[in-house]
Amino acid sequence: MFSHIMVGVNDLEASNKFYDAVLGALGIAPGIANKNRYFYRSKTGTFGITTPINGEPACRGNGSTIGFTAESPEQVDAWHAAGIANGGTSCEDPPGWRDGAVGKLYLAYLRDADGNKLCALHRPAA
Repeated sequence: MFSHIMVGVNDLEASNKFYDAVLGALGIAPGIANKNRYFYRSKTGTFGITTPINGEPACRGNGSTIGFTAESPEQVDAWHAAGIANGGTSCEDPPGWRDGAVGKLYLAYLRDADGNKLCALHRPAA
């Protein structure tokens, strides 16, 4: 459904360090620079960070969450730890299992330095 997701950031190099760490924990290669942007590519899509083209400060989307797929609960935990170690802040409940309408999921949530809400999610095999 999606070709890419792009989020605005205020400090491009600090954000690149953060996303290199959290996405690296999920097995994604470091971001590729392109002018005032970095792109992270996987076989399922592209995630990008950019300073806003209009010159205004980047701001988060209230109610927005960007979710990344993880292969295991351990990978979710590594993602969360990498985020905390690189300037992110934990939000929601601590990493762990959640039961809900869509079944059992292992989740962790972070906010990046610009307040963008991120999630790493592992769905166990049926």
